[in-house]
Amino acid sequence: MYATEISVAMIAEDILAKEFTRVVSHYYPKVGELLDGCHVKVITCFWGRPARRLQYIGIYCSSEMLPYVQAEKEILREIAENMGLVQVVCMNAKRLLRDPKSKLRDNDPRLWLDLQMVAR
Repeated sequence: MYATEISVAMIAEDILAKEFTRVVSHYYPKVGELLDGCHVKVITCFWGRPARRLQYIGIYCSSEMLPYVQAEKEILREIAENMGLVQVVCMNAKRLLRDPKSKLRDNDPRLWLDLQMVAR
């Protein structure tokens, strides 16, 4: 995969994440308000033989917000499935940032900075 193909895929993932957030906010305004305090990202992985491309939603939020977002997970999964995404995963941003073995700061500095804002 060439650098331009990778950047196009990343742009498409960003657009898909924004569209997911927009749809949630439009149909479920209270859940959309919850997502305003979170970082939503589309994550692509490859699984199986032959490798299939799977995309899912990763929602990074603070430890205080995590139980409220997980309570609405069924709504979020339904919207994700309608958009062709496999799953919704909620993650504690502060825990990820504090992990001593995490290489997030080096691998994806932009996401690392976004999570700093969410983890407050």
